[in-house]
Amino acid sequence: MGGQSVPESELDLVVLGGGTGGYVSAIRAAQIGMKVAVVERGKLGGTCLHRGCIPSKALLRSAEVFALAKEAAKFGVNIGEPQLNLAQAMVRKEKVVEQLYQGVQFLMKKYNIPVYSGIGRIMGPSIFSPQAGSVMVEYPDGDTEILAPRYTLIATGSQPRALPGLPFDGVRVLSSDDALQLHQVPESMLIVGGGAIGIEWASMLSDMGTDVTLVEFLPRILALEDEDISREATRVLKKRGVKIHTNAKLMPETLESTESGVSVAVDVKGDIKTFSAASVLVAVGRAPVIDDIGLEATEIAVERGAIVVDKDYRTKEKNIFAIGDVIGGIQLAHVAAHEGIHAVEVMAGLHPHPLDYTMVPKCTYSRPEVASVGLTEAEAKDKGFKVKTGKFQFRANGKALVYGDADGFVKVIADEQTNDVLGVHMIGPHVTDQISEASLARVLNATPWEIGHTIHPHPTLTEALGEAALAVDGVAIHGG
Repeated sequence: MGGQSVPESELDLVVLGGGTGGYVSAIRAAQIGMKVAVVERGKLGGTCLHRGCIPSKALLRSAEVFALAKEAAKFGVNIGEPQLNLAQAMVRKEKVVEQLYQGVQFLMKKYNIPVYSGIGRIMGPSIFSPQAGSVMVEYPDGDTEILAPRYTLIATGSQPRALPGLPFDGVRVLSSDDALQLHQVPESMLIVGGGAIGIEWASMLSDMGTDVTLVEFLPRILALEDEDISREATRVLKKRGVKIHTNAKLMPETLESTESGVSVAVDVKGDIKTFSAASVLVAVGRAPVIDDIGLEATEIAVERGAIVVDKDYRTKEKNIFAIGDVIGGIQLAHVAAHEGIHAVEVMAGLHPHPLDYTMVPKCTYSRPEVASVGLTEAEAKDKGFKVKTGKFQFRANGKALVYGDADGFVKVIADEQTNDVLGVHMIGPHVTDQISEASLARVLNATPWEIGHTIHPHPTLTEALGEAALAVDGVAIHGG
């Protein structure tokens, strides 16, 4: 197949990257009637399926069950001293990933979407096409093939971001990808970064029995969440033994190997402290994957490491679009999927509504879970809204007490003038499964009264949202 090309007339779209954003875009294109192909250098499903969302949540579930087993006697269940089998947890993780991987492969076959397994690079204008956007696929054996579509969609995703001067080595300095391959539960771990990824790993490792220290450069963990949420997450994690240091800057040049692991200095509010641990897990965000994909052959603009796009995700090249982590913004799988659907519908001549990013639900799968949609209280005030808020504690919720997991609360923020819901923020049991009702409320411009007078079955955790909504106007039934 070396040097062969697919004529432009035969392909409407080539998607570069088969992660969540990429394969969802390809499926939507096929549904519309476009002839589409996917180029993926790794495995379909990308980071989310193989190195992110799914495997990490599978391990979080194992850690959660282990933690629950240690509390079994409180429920009248005597099972002795539980033991965590990390090897078996890893096997289960891989089974979950494999099942979903098979599902994605099935979808590609169902929609007749060919997948080219190789490295894809965008080409400039050439004999294959008068415009940039053809894709050269390089196969593992060095053979090449050229695809010349009408449109190209870049969905190459992101990768763990390293700290300057502290490269990943997979042993002492770990990325989240590395941590997913641990062969044993570490005795201790220093986690750098208190965002969603750092907090999830702090929660998981703590539940598994690791002595966890977390350092965050900003004044609080989960800095993108409402301040009340950050405060409660800090309280609960500290209660579980996680040592949290904010306003803390790690000093990479001080990293030293020791008999038991590593030691490194951290500037904590001007006070230099030395921390020791078996390893350092760096969770300071993810960097867009833009290297070696051929951007230099195009007019595509890049700012701060991310591809620049317009509201329809079109790059400076009118026939090349980009979506997901590679454009920066909110780096979440469900965001990439919706951006991709939008971009494909624009290519097809449809007129989709632009995404409103204040409608995007965000979830952190720690224990307790965190979920939110819309504006924080500080953001709402900064935008000039006069706000009113309602809060309901899970300790007053019957189902939470039945579960034996009553930390946390639901907070509703509303516009005092229009009474519209501006934001909903949750921390507590299974809130990542409850946030969708709040998302729908935002889409429908619901008021707290409408949420509060929606009948929530009893006993359920979802009653907390109804009560928090009623609390906005001071009429919560079970609130203090």
